[in-house]
Amino acid sequence: MKFIQSLLRRGFEPMEAALSRVFTPAWNPFYQLGAIGFFFLWIVVASGVYIYIFFDTSIHGAYSSMERLTYDQWYFGGVMRSFHRYASDGMVVVMALHMLREFALDRFRGVRWFSWATGTPVIWLVIISGITGYWLVWDQLAQYIAVNTTEWLDLLPIFGGTIARNFLTNTGLSDRFFTLLVFLHIAVPLFLVFTLWIHIVRVSRAKVNPAFGLMAGITLMLLVLAFIKPALSQPPADMALVPGELAMDWYYLAFFPLLDSWPGNLVWAFAGIATLLLMVVPWLPRGRRVPAAVVDLDNCNGCTRCVEDCPYNAVTMMPRSDGKPFPQEAVVKPKLCVGCGICAGACPSSTPFRRAVEPITGIDLPDRPIKVLRQDTEQAAARLTGPSSILVYSCRYSVAAKDLENSNIAVVDLPCIAALPPSFIDYVLSRKLADGVALVGCPDSGCYNRFGVEWMKDRIDRKRDPHLRQRVPRDRIAALWIGRFEKAKAKRELQAFSQHLAQMTPAHSEEDAGVKRV
Repeated sequence: MKFIQSLLRRGFEPMEAALSRVFTPAWNPFYQLGAIGFFFLWIVVASGVYIYIFFDTSIHGAYSSMERLTYDQWYFGGVMRSFHRYASDGMVVVMALHMLREFALDRFRGVRWFSWATGTPVIWLVIISGITGYWLVWDQLAQYIAVNTTEWLDLLPIFGGTIARNFLTNTGLSDRFFTLLVFLHIAVPLFLVFTLWIHIVRVSRAKVNPAFGLMAGITLMLLVLAFIKPALSQPPADMALVPGELAMDWYYLAFFPLLDSWPGNLVWAFAGIATLLLMVVPWLPRGRRVPAAVVDLDNCNGCTRCVEDCPYNAVTMMPRSDGKPFPQEAVVKPKLCVGCGICAGACPSSTPFRRAVEPITGIDLPDRPIKVLRQDTEQAAARLTGPSSILVYSCRYSVAAKDLENSNIAVVDLPCIAALPPSFIDYVLSRKLADGVALVGCPDSGCYNRFGVEWMKDRIDRKRDPHLRQRVPRDRIAALWIGRFEKAKAKRELQAFSQHLAQMTPAHSEEDAGVKRV
């Protein structure tokens, strides 16, 4: 499975990097696939409501009402129909890309199993919504779908082989059946919205709306498609005839040819096994359980910074339990904690400067506490022997920075770049442990832990607490937000940063020149 993930990442990373150059990271569609999916859904719902106003829910009027909407009202009704069709197809595309990208980035294990598992039923609900929508048009494609679907459903014992009988002749269908189809086509998407809410309920600051520029671009793209290639019906259904050539919508109907060539029971088995595999992927194999963060009440004043910064809603504030003169204390939910360390990086008591007492912070990782981070920092700095030395703090989900070590570059590994308290940068530079500090993390807006890069950038820019102190020379800090397979780029940028440090004078190093972005 790791090989498949690595292969997918090698495909995604160049595309994401190229799109970031074209659109900027804030508008990169790969970083907002889930939000784009929601946007497509809102378009489908809005256009569907409009179409329903003019739709005739009868066996004889369904086809003609869609034709009138498409041709007599082409300037708006036809556009709405095309929006409905192409936004539905867009949902399938971004849903597949979103699933593949989360799998490639290994963001489906541990506490993230819930979002993955609840996302699997979404696939079925989207497909069912699309299929029932095609039925309602009642053209030859709808006839083909209806016959194959009902014959497939009749294999289930709960139906007893009765549904397909309705499609033997033109007189076998009634308006009541179409009313039922309309109900299904409305009810299933409503249940889809509810399932999507469950899908994101555990996600902190879930993004359900993409950037405005992306919304505008998607709307314009759909409008252009609506006029260049409008959504049209195929010839009307006729149960006395067998449909010949059909223009298939492969986004929703890709498995229907299997029903023509495979036994129906085999297709049911294939669908069931595929669904089961998707559901159990988070446990194949089971991810290593990382110890949850722990709170030390002697050093917690209830400031809420750990709650604000946790991407997983794993930290909450509760009434004080130790009698200290603070109203609240932080409490960690172990089942939701991924051990990213962002909370420790946010705690104001996370500082390496303590010498009189042991450096213990208000909230910390038991397997990588702040005192160990200070030890690792000092040991890494001791390995630096070359000129223009750089101490690198690297996120383990970014480039393998350990491969970049040499006489003037030493690396300290972190579970997330935001697990580093800004005071450590001050500590390294003020104690002259290295000539410069480089922060290496995931690509902009593509952080493995969602907000790690964003929080770290805001701390360095003094927009978010705890922020970097004013006295720290910013031109001795470099930030590299790059992908796992961009080792060559990392080497180039670190070499350029080293040359920049070599050219600096002691006086220049004390200026507040801003973080060097490389």
